[in-house]
Amino acid sequence: MAEAVRPMACPGCVAVPAQMPVVRPKAGDILLSLPAIHCMRCIRSAESALNAHPDVEIARVNLTLKRATITPKTDVGASALVDALDAAGIEAHELDPGAVASTAMDKAGRELLMRLAVAGFAAMNVMLLSVAVWSGASDATRDLFHWISAAITLPAVLFAGQPFYASAFRALRARRLNMDVPISLAILLAVGTSLYETALSGEHAYFDAALTLCFFLLAGRYLEFRTRAAARSAAQELTALEVPRALLMVDGTPVETDLVQIKVGDLVLVCPGGRLPVDGVVVEGQSELDRHLVTGETNPVVVAVGATVHAAEINMTGPLTVRATAVGQDTSLHQMAELVAIAESGRSRYTALADKAAGLYAPGVHILSALAFAGWWLGTGDLRLALNIAAAVLIITCPCALGLAVPAVTTAAAGRLFRKGLLVKSPTAMERLATVDTVVFDKTGTLTTGQPRLVGWDAVPQGIQAVALRLADVSAHPLSKAISAQSGARADVADIVERSGEGISGRWNGETVRLGRGDISSDTAHTTAMLQAGGLNYQLAFEDDLRAGAKDLIAALQQSGLDVILLSGDAQGPVDDVSARLGITQAHARMRPEQKFDMIRDLQGQGARVLMVGDGLNDTVALTAADVSISPASALDAARSASDVVLLGQNLAPLAEAITTAKSATKRIKENFQIATIYNILAVPLAAAGFATPLIAALAMSSSSITVSLNALRVRS
Repeated sequence: MAEAVRPMACPGCVAVPAQMPVVRPKAGDILLSLPAIHCMRCIRSAESALNAHPDVEIARVNLTLKRATITPKTDVGASALVDALDAAGIEAHELDPGAVASTAMDKAGRELLMRLAVAGFAAMNVMLLSVAVWSGASDATRDLFHWISAAITLPAVLFAGQPFYASAFRALRARRLNMDVPISLAILLAVGTSLYETALSGEHAYFDAALTLCFFLLAGRYLEFRTRAAARSAAQELTALEVPRALLMVDGTPVETDLVQIKVGDLVLVCPGGRLPVDGVVVEGQSELDRHLVTGETNPVVVAVGATVHAAEINMTGPLTVRATAVGQDTSLHQMAELVAIAESGRSRYTALADKAAGLYAPGVHILSALAFAGWWLGTGDLRLALNIAAAVLIITCPCALGLAVPAVTTAAAGRLFRKGLLVKSPTAMERLATVDTVVFDKTGTLTTGQPRLVGWDAVPQGIQAVALRLADVSAHPLSKAISAQSGARADVADIVERSGEGISGRWNGETVRLGRGDISSDTAHTTAMLQAGGLNYQLAFEDDLRAGAKDLIAALQQSGLDVILLSGDAQGPVDDVSARLGITQAHARMRPEQKFDMIRDLQGQGARVLMVGDGLNDTVALTAADVSISPASALDAARSASDVVLLGQNLAPLAEAITTAKSATKRIKENFQIATIYNILAVPLAAAGFATPLIAALAMSSSSITVSLNALRVRS
């Protein structure tokens, strides 16, 4: 009886039968992607399963990145560790550690949070000292408190304000202005004026104003950072999907070799469950390939000697020997990554509302402050008074409100969507999502579950059902798994054999029984298999179930006046069936990744603002090319990375809420800009006329920031 082979459909898996000698060049850290983990219990389960493995020295799981880093004791393969996690019920895929680098983002976030904490702690201490001065302390006591405040403020400001100073310096060196130039100037001028006043035993010092500026600005910067911390380059993730090692045939023996050492013309062995590392031609073997991630086809494709295969396709049933025709950057996988990189660069040219405001803000602030300084100095001849007024103008117009206008709203909106099951990754996703007028969907795994379901099973006699269940139990084919999922007794079938591309056969009651591919065209609505038993042929039909909430989502989008389009790499029959069940009138089948890309570009060329919803490798280019994109959490890592929003649950209905919330958020952002503008129109003349000291200016600036933050919370309602 043939033993069932469980496929290892993972990005870096090289499934090697035990009897095949394998040479691994060297041991090193192994990086696994764990896309399904979501809590501390998942972390403990994954770490326990890995650390219990005899070949693992230590394993650590990062929940934010959904990754495990394993230091092996011996020359263990990644597939063994994936098996250990699979046995614990945890989905795992191997990633190439050199292709994914996210530690810099983690470090930047920690540093920003640390600077925010330092500014807040120092500001509170200086404010406590200022209370004594405001309460009437004078002469030597006042001067002592001012000098203590200076001792706290100087190192705190120099440390906390570094992100603004560095950005301002780079801008000035490039002979341009950005928002950080007036911010840096306001902070330094407030500190300089305060030191000048303290040295002359002046009545007022504004150290607390400088620290308050730093704190509010860093708060806005950190909120913005948090909204984009989850974003990674989809092009990098596509590269990470490349199998890091391959089985190179050397004198008839498979040797595990780094992919970079594979050359055109080399023979590569791809075992059942492995992902193809190169483009090539099959020279030995017969099997079925799962191309659903690459092309969107739901049915496995039979390949034999002479067939053309591509990198990232999954070998399902039998070993294949492939002669490489394209390796490295010449493979179809890398060509797709290049398309993604081109699309990413186009999206990066999107200018956020805050950036547009900053372009007008920076030069205006400098001009106003310079005019106030020149006017008061020339009019009174008092340099000290002129400096105070110039500092007040800079502080009162400091862009805390502008800095908080966008991140405060996007953070509030992202929090609301997260509670609905949507994770917003991009800082500009809300603004782009609010403008959408066309929604493009993938089919398999997006509008449908991507898992075949057996229909009409009750029409098959129970005795024949038992035969089918026994035959299906020994196969890892998706259709066999759908049959095996049915309950019922198993028949006593002998001599069971599975042949790649032909199906499963055995002996039952003295006759040959067979479960295999049906003879029905792929353009029919249902996928079929044929069961030969009891002298009769039984056609078994399979249907891809709609994802929960799909009907409600499509209806809600159409009622909102949005155009809905279905683009799928699947055959015409299944595409027509799903579009009819959902009421989608524009549906296109057999769409390759580049064709999806071209269609989205054509729609954009006609003025459409496109939202793309997809889950597979074949959708990655389209996801990146669209104005905004969404993927389910079950999607491939590269697809999730290419998306601006990730759907955490199985129900699609919350996607309609995402568009509504985005429109509300954009409205609040514009209101915040209006508040900031009105505030500056009222406050700047008062400061320039000498009615506001730097301290009063700092309080006014803080009030505008708080007002903007409170308005941002209205997006929740």
